[in-house]
Amino acid sequence: MSAPPVDLDAQVRAADPDRWLSSRFVADEGRRADLIALYAFEAELMVIPTRVTQPLLAEMRYRWWADQMDGVFSGAPRIGHPVLEALTGVVERHGLDRAPLEALIEAHIGRVHGEAHDLDAFYVGPMQAAVRVLAGPGHEAAVVEAGRMRGLAQTGRPEAARAVRDAANAALKALPTVAFPAVAPATLLDPAAPEPVKRLRLVWASLRGKV
Repeated sequence: MSAPPVDLDAQVRAADPDRWLSSRFVADEGRRADLIALYAFEAELMVIPTRVTQPLLAEMRYRWWADQMDGVFSGAPRIGHPVLEALTGVVERHGLDRAPLEALIEAHIGRVHGEAHDLDAFYVGPMQAAVRVLAGPGHEAAVVEAGRMRGLAQTGRPEAARAVRDAANAALKALPTVAFPAVAPATLLDPAAPEPVKRLRLVWASLRGKV
């Protein structure tokens, strides 16, 4: 597979710079393209609350995405929608499970209605899907704590994230090196840090294989 279309890559870079930076460490162009497609799907979900102000309208948009999963998982995505078409290819090539993607959509619906962040749905499930893209199945358990660590940092709880770092790194010893770019963003405990600082931290984490 060729590199992702510029619009998908740019979309992820703008919406999710931490994971976009980490994706630069994926040497295989095809797998990097698939990772970007997965992140682009998540970017589409993240932007919805910025485009509509009413929770009910946001929920309607999320329900639309939930309905599109039928096409994505049957190999018949909505034609002309680059994210859905790209995601369908990722699902086919890597055998992604439907449940984590649907759980992510439902978690977004909960958030627009004021519910607390579901760390597993927002961060663990997507990280497990990303690892599957890079290294195949069988590594889900290795990234649970790293996913929660990232979730805690992203929701303004850096000290709690640091508290699970040892457990995360212990589990990551079982993770293939090729999959590390999918978990590397967990090392970024300050979402507001300048990009050069984030780049250095990602390089250091990748060299050590620790978050």
